[in-house]
Amino acid sequence: MASPPSTPSPFTSALLAGALAGTTVDLSLYPIDTLKTRLQSSAGFYPSGGFRGIYAGVGSAVVGSAPGAALFFVTYEEVKTRLRLLSEDGRSSGSLSTGNRWAEALEHMIAASAGEVAACAVRVPTEVVKQRAQAAQHPSSMAALRFILARRGVIGVLGVWRELYRGWGITIIREVPFTAIQFPLWEAMKAWRRRNTGRPQVPAIESGVFGSVAGAMAAGLTTPLDVLKTRMMLAKEKQSAVSLFGQIWRESGPRAFVAGIGPRTIWISAGGAVFLGTYQWAYNAMTGVT
Repeated sequence: MASPPSTPSPFTSALLAGALAGTTVDLSLYPIDTLKTRLQSSAGFYPSGGFRGIYAGVGSAVVGSAPGAALFFVTYEEVKTRLRLLSEDGRSSGSLSTGNRWAEALEHMIAASAGEVAACAVRVPTEVVKQRAQAAQHPSSMAALRFILARRGVIGVLGVWRELYRGWGITIIREVPFTAIQFPLWEAMKAWRRRNTGRPQVPAIESGVFGSVAGAMAAGLTTPLDVLKTRMMLAKEKQSAVSLFGQIWRESGPRAFVAGIGPRTIWISAGGAVFLGTYQWAYNAMTGVT
């Protein structure tokens, strides 16, 4: 008698579903990301390319999307599972109150933050290369990468490493608050839906809708940090976040910190639907959940 086909492990499911979700969202919404980058550029929208070449730098996104998203979801699911086990042990010993939803939200915040830190190991270098091509500093992502690598003779290997990871700190500062808002909201809406339907998991469409709402809220609130991150990555010379913040405030005023908020919110709202909807569909399919 043939044995039933085995389902992938949670690790493999998160890895493959995350890779598929990251690639899908980055390629489908890339033009909006390009417009947002050009709106935030200190050179201005039209000098940075305007509406021309909106797929400039897409090669970098193709290379970085799958591993970055896979690394995020593998870390997120693993940390979330371990925190849940610790929480259950605590509740069984009486140290935590039963049904503490604030504890669940905190677990999701910590897990998402850990996932973002891990993903940034891949995301930051690809963002640096991608955004320089998007802002018309180089004709393509390959040209931008070659330019950075060619500076090895001047700044050394360590200098090239620092150039590729320029904006690492501000990216972490942006992503951690973003995920601390988006993922607890997404998980809370999914939990609410599961309680109301009695299903073990939500379908992809509902997950996508919840991801869109959560993403839009997180995007709007973290736009100032995104502006700071973009300006830092596009700057000709390395500059600290504090000094760059002061420079933007003096030269452009507070309105500069909401530059691109429209495209960013639209992009991430739509991206949340595609990203988390695709992830849920792939994860459900691989784990046998209908």
